[in-house]
Amino acid sequence: MLKRMLTLASLITIAGLAGCAGHGNYTSRAMSDAQNKMAGLKAMNDHQQAEQAFQAGDLDKALKMVDRSLASNPNVEKSYVLRGRILIEKGDLENALLCFQKAEALKPESVEAQYYQGIVYERFTQNDEALKHYLKAGELDPSNPQYAVAAAEMMIDLDRLPDAETFLSKQQPAFEHNAGVRQTLGHIAMLKNDLPAAVKLFNEAHLLAPDDTIVLEDLIHAQIATGQFGEASYNIDTLIKAAGGKDRRDLRQLQARCLLNLDRPVEARELLIKLTGDSEGQKDVEAWIELGNVAFVLKDNARLRQSSQRVLALAPARAEGYTLRALWQRRQGDLAGALDSLNKAVDLRGTETDPLILRGLVLRELGRIEEARQSFASVLAQDPTNDAARSALSSLSYASATQTDQDR
Repeated sequence: MLKRMLTLASLITIAGLAGCAGHGNYTSRAMSDAQNKMAGLKAMNDHQQAEQAFQAGDLDKALKMVDRSLASNPNVEKSYVLRGRILIEKGDLENALLCFQKAEALKPESVEAQYYQGIVYERFTQNDEALKHYLKAGELDPSNPQYAVAAAEMMIDLDRLPDAETFLSKQQPAFEHNAGVRQTLGHIAMLKNDLPAAVKLFNEAHLLAPDDTIVLEDLIHAQIATGQFGEASYNIDTLIKAAGGKDRRDLRQLQARCLLNLDRPVEARELLIKLTGDSEGQKDVEAWIELGNVAFVLKDNARLRQSSQRVLALAPARAEGYTLRALWQRRQGDLAGALDSLNKAVDLRGTETDPLILRGLVLRELGRIEEARQSFASVLAQDPTNDAARSALSSLSYASATQTDQDR
């Protein structure tokens, strides 16, 4: 009996221990699941704090919080994307790229991992690689025009203008109401020198995004290029009145150019005198060039000379200073000096034709007709639509024909 009781006690004890062991395994798994859940919640909370700090511009805090998030859960693609974006802002492009590559490895269909890799490669000027990632982002999310625009801009930078235009034109029906697509097509039109088309496209983009100041600036430049100075002036006023526009010197210079072309040169001169009058203006080459042009129109020879001297001092490798000096010398009757200045301007002119035209005029006044004819012909060879050169060349031909008749 005693033996049987011991056996039963042993069985009960064994059974009890077995029961405790089973309950212990369950408890360990439950504790592990709870810990994982807590780690996940902590990682999510740290990620959210990192995003908030990033949006607020506190990059150090953002980096600290996203690193804590990844320490809690190292397999979250979006945390690597956020870390990479923070590193871009801190200028650490190499490590940013590693983050985006890690994000892609964790989630190959991550649109952001592709897009931001494109941005880093663009910063590295590896445009072919950037284009590849922008196109991939567009494939993963064909509803977002941002990726199509980025890809088209890379094609432009790669001198693949026809490809960019074809690519965006195919995308346009899907993004009919997107300002960015029309704006980029406007840039392509400008590069093709199709200025009326550029104005039309920028106008459409502006109507779709009336608060986008960059689009409005593009429209202004296209309007000035097509001689729509009244419209450009109105739009410049709009930008100047916008936040941050009041202190923008470049807008004031554009305004002066419009005023000059609207036959309001005195107002243009007053504006440019103010722009060149302060310490910053003393170093502003573009403002001095504009002032020189206005001074020439107003026959303000003192300011014309001052402007030429200032531009030559600030930018001796540019043609404009020599051209302004030649205009002043010509006014003083110093044609030989003007020709010498214009020869230097022609050497530095790049694709500008004004120095060639002015040199032709001075050569004509010096009686060196054949050289003048060659100068005007050079302009027409570069720009067959240049009316000033065509008119000057025609006048030389007419003068030669008249002289021949008189000699007879």
